[in-house]
Amino acid sequence: MNGKEFIKALDNIIKEKGISEDVVYEAMEQGLTAAYKKNYGGSSNVRVDIDRKTGEFKVVRYYVVVDEYLEGEEVVDEEGNVTYTDPEINEDAQLLLEEAKEKWADAKVGETYEEEVTPADFGRVAASTCKQVVTQKIREAEKNSIVAEYEDKQDELMVGILAMEDAKNYYVDLGRTRGILPKTEMIPGEKVEMGSSIKVYVQKVEIGNKGPLILLSRKFYGFVKRLFETEIPEFQDGTLILHAVAREAGVRSKVAVSSTNEKVDAIGTCIGERGSRIASILKELNGEKVDLVLYSEDPAEFIQNALSPAKNVIVSIIDQEKTNEALAIVPDDELPMAYGKKGINIRLAARLTKFKINVKTMTQVQEEGNQN
Repeated sequence: MNGKEFIKALDNIIKEKGISEDVVYEAMEQGLTAAYKKNYGGSSNVRVDIDRKTGEFKVVRYYVVVDEYLEGEEVVDEEGNVTYTDPEINEDAQLLLEEAKEKWADAKVGETYEEEVTPADFGRVAASTCKQVVTQKIREAEKNSIVAEYEDKQDELMVGILAMEDAKNYYVDLGRTRGILPKTEMIPGEKVEMGSSIKVYVQKVEIGNKGPLILLSRKFYGFVKRLFETEIPEFQDGTLILHAVAREAGVRSKVAVSSTNEKVDAIGTCIGERGSRIASILKELNGEKVDLVLYSEDPAEFIQNALSPAKNVIVSIIDQEKTNEALAIVPDDELPMAYGKKGINIRLAARLTKFKINVKTMTQVQEEGNQN
């Protein structure tokens, strides 16, 4: 491989792997230096320089001129090379002034001098010897680059391509890596096709030896939260605040919102003109129903709003300090609405408000009062 081909190959690696040019060249120089030491002697005072324009490389031996040999604490690296910490001049690099003058007539103590020692057949030896070293360095750099790109993506919404599946998981192409979307984390009842685009919530990012392990979900309540924050600009500019989400994926979600501007209707803004804004969210949720709940700092009012579509609900806070317990009194004909099908409405209201809600009808309350 000539110099131009060498540069072209490295440029391809840099673009393909998305890693720093400096990292690649440093890895190559380290690999070539290791190759020289292995095949031509273990001197520690050598390095390999690569010309980044021509692709040519040369082996350089360097010396520090001394009037007497200096000793320090020996440090042996993983490759067996010896260096000295005090002073930081290794034994191989020291050259007495008398010997130095034989090479460089104007040599002076304390100065560093270099000479090229590139063997004639070094290119052939280096190509085979340094490959493993360079490959490892590039893998490490690529892994670190991917980790840096994805480690702050936890709890975020991403768009990927469904690339593969097995019995338990879908594998989503997120760009430079793939995330794992367990089939148990899909919205119940939804169907997907390989090669199609898909929105996913990043539930967890774990950094392992081989890079980031990214666990995805469409079932987690955070998926609904991020959909609203992404689709509705007022959440991004602070006009609206999303306080909480309670969800039974594929069935119903309750989303608590409020406005920081008294002139802006929080629920109306989320719905949009003729339902245009909420429609895109519902489509992504595969028809899952969404109840928009107006948040209130008054827990009784918040619980009352959360129990919608039940109407004319009277809420009394029993204990807010220890048990977070509340009593909701509803008209007799509103009891089914308060509970919802299979109790889903009251379950979601309890999760949303973080209160244990006891529901009684007006008739039940009157009867208990008469008994007392």
